[in-house]
Amino acid sequence: MNVSLHLLLSRAARVTVALLSCSVLAACGGQHTEGAGNSAPTTSFTEQGVTVTLSVSGWHASKGTLTAVFTPERRGFHLYSTDLPAGGVEGVGRPTAMSVSGSVEADGKLTASAEVRSITVPGVETPLPVYPDGPVTTTLPVRADGNGDATVLIGYASCSTQDGCTIPVSDRPVHLHVTGDRAAFNPR
Repeated sequence: MNVSLHLLLSRAARVTVALLSCSVLAACGGQHTEGAGNSAPTTSFTEQGVTVTLSVSGWHASKGTLTAVFTPERRGFHLYSTDLPAGGVEGVGRPTAMSVSGSVEADGKLTASAEVRSITVPGVETPLPVYPDGPVTTTLPVRADGNGDATVLIGYASCSTQDGCTIPVSDRPVHLHVTGDRAAFNPR
């Protein structure tokens, strides 16, 4: 592929992602939406080539589900499996991760919507578990231990078999405030 065609396709992909992100944010009423009952509080951030959109759903009697959608900004990039060891395999890769601390604790295991596949990387003997290129949705059932503040810690790394990897993101904090009938993301 010549350079100008690659740049044109890359620019078109970025414009498409930007337009889709704007329509999602407009539908949610902005980057930072709070609510209770049936409306899901949502927030997002972009770091190291991946947009992460977090939401809380089904919040009732101090329980609910945290959802994180990890969307690589560039076409052809994938995320590593949630089951990848914390240090990677032979030092390569970082798991897609979401954990909680403070007044919220996990009430189950982090799961992902995508099927895991294995890839091989030059210089690494063991195959690496990754998700297919593109967005991956993870969910974590949670429960609150009373009212208060909590921190959601996000981790991931995205890679392309053609273009290499981005710098891993580890323990990126997102703040959450919970009560028995409400959960809301807090900017800090």
